[in-house]
Amino acid sequence: MEKQKVPDITEILRLLPSVDALLRSETAQKIAVETGKKHLTFLARAVTDSLRREIQEKVAENQLKTEKYSREILLAEAENRLAGAWQSELNTSLQRVINATGVIIHTNLGRAPLSENARKAMAQQASRYCTLEYNVETGKRGKRGARAEHLLAELTGAESAIIVNNCAAAAFLVLTALAKGGEVVISRGELVEIGGDFRVPDVMTQSGAVLREVGTTNRTRISDYDRAIDENTRLILKVHPSNYRIIGFTATPTVAELAELAHRKEILLYEDAGSGAMFDLSEYGLTDEPIISQSIVAGADVVTFSGDKLLGGTQSGLIVGRRDVVEYIRKHPLYRALRVDKLIYAALEATLEAYRKETFLQEIPVLKMLSATNAELMKRTADFADKLHEKLAESSALKFEIVEGNSVVGGGSAPDVQPVTTLLALKHGKLSVSKLEEKLRTANPPVITRILDEKVLLDLRTVSDAEESELLEILGSL
Repeated sequence: MEKQKVPDITEILRLLPSVDALLRSETAQKIAVETGKKHLTFLARAVTDSLRREIQEKVAENQLKTEKYSREILLAEAENRLAGAWQSELNTSLQRVINATGVIIHTNLGRAPLSENARKAMAQQASRYCTLEYNVETGKRGKRGARAEHLLAELTGAESAIIVNNCAAAAFLVLTALAKGGEVVISRGELVEIGGDFRVPDVMTQSGAVLREVGTTNRTRISDYDRAIDENTRLILKVHPSNYRIIGFTATPTVAELAELAHRKEILLYEDAGSGAMFDLSEYGLTDEPIISQSIVAGADVVTFSGDKLLGGTQSGLIVGRRDVVEYIRKHPLYRALRVDKLIYAALEATLEAYRKETFLQEIPVLKMLSATNAELMKRTADFADKLHEKLAESSALKFEIVEGNSVVGGGSAPDVQPVTTLLALKHGKLSVSKLEEKLRTANPPVITRILDEKVLLDLRTVSDAEESELLEILGSL
């Protein structure tokens, strides 16, 4: 029996393309404009190094066959890896996706999509020089975010407002400014972890405030708060539990009851309202979301909430309340570290203008999606299915049917609310369900779906009208 020839590793390594040869390849020339020469060289060097290590490892494990390698084969493999390395980098950058999951406020997909007017404001008003801190009437320095703050105060009925970069920052700033070194009284049932490791007790500790728990997990009475208040108390804190609910034998004081107690004891009431409902959403199943204006009327001295959830704007933490309290918070040094930039102000202004004009249900995507009825979605899905049927060839392996299902509000809002919807359920004759989901997820633009009962589901509730034609093209190519 002839002994198998041991590959000469030196000879094989000589076949590897040099970095210069790889840079001169057709693939490298195609992506050079996007990568830049310096970074392209970095990627090419990483690719050739990885090929070299792989060959050395295979020789060490006696798995290498000499006849598999030539200059042409190794150059082609290096080009393929170079393109893959660049594509992997592109995939980690922000890119637009089509959200067909039915999750309206999808945290992983950027929460609330902005209205057309908000996008225009960011591009046309704030992307260049703008009046961020300049008053064109006086020619002097102006107040930062004046219009957005004015709208926010007007719409909530508050005396003043501040905008910072997210709701956790808003809570941290309020507690630091108003309660550092003092005690904050809070119900045990509201010491929650909301999401992204945001724990109310941790924020309180970092702010320098001392936590004073009262009541039990499921029932806290006004008398529990009353007994806990002493000369060290700075605030009563009421926290909306967002995506956490205790049901059954429960009790908690109202904002009005807590406000009466706080003011009688000459301390402040602070409510962290979470998602930020600007009007009554009970018609759409959200019966438990605090309405900010009602909290102000009930006597809360300061209220914080998110700008990118039910409000439908950009990521931001909104602080509203009594003028003296809010302005005291504004003067705290921490505010400067947490304030937002011109792009956020511009988008928020446009979003809040929709509320002022009372066109929010027509303009703001989150509210349009939330208020869409199942009858509307049923018709829209049926029309889309007809268009897809026309687009697909008779021999197409893609099969679909219309089924009933549920959407999700998401974003930590209304965990029990799952609006009834109409879904398009997909299967493919040549692809597994997971491969079909992957094909859609890696399309251009990516289509994000969900899988249930061995079918890929598309919920048009979260797909804009403008995205339907793109989605049809992608599905038609499968």
